[in-house]
Amino acid sequence: MHNAYLEGATVLALAGLSLVLLDPFHIWMPDMAYMIVLCCLVAAFGAFAAFVLCERAGDEREDAHRMLSGRMAFLAGSGVLVAGIVLQGLTGPIDPWLIYALCAMVFAKLAARAYSDRLG
Repeated sequence: MHNAYLEGATVLALAGLSLVLLDPFHIWMPDMAYMIVLCCLVAAFGAFAAFVLCERAGDEREDAHRMLSGRMAFLAGSGVLVAGIVLQGLTGPIDPWLIYALCAMVFAKLAARAYSDRLG
């Protein structure tokens, strides 16, 4: 059984950090050091949420291949997005779609886990 409060807090924290990093309303003008720290923090937190959170072994034998391929696809997509966020964060402004895609993947993963846990 997973901890729903931890997952909810993770989703909210990732969304909050991403919002601060993107600054869509241009409320503040941080210097480069703050942007690098924020970029690294979002990348690290996003990597934790994508790669560590809710990754447990013990799948049913019949679903093992399907779950493994889905997990590998998710991890590959998350890795590419995190690398893109880090590289763009170090070279200039970050494309918001990298953040949106990573958040969408993490949110969908957590929603699917919550849904499947309610069924079983």
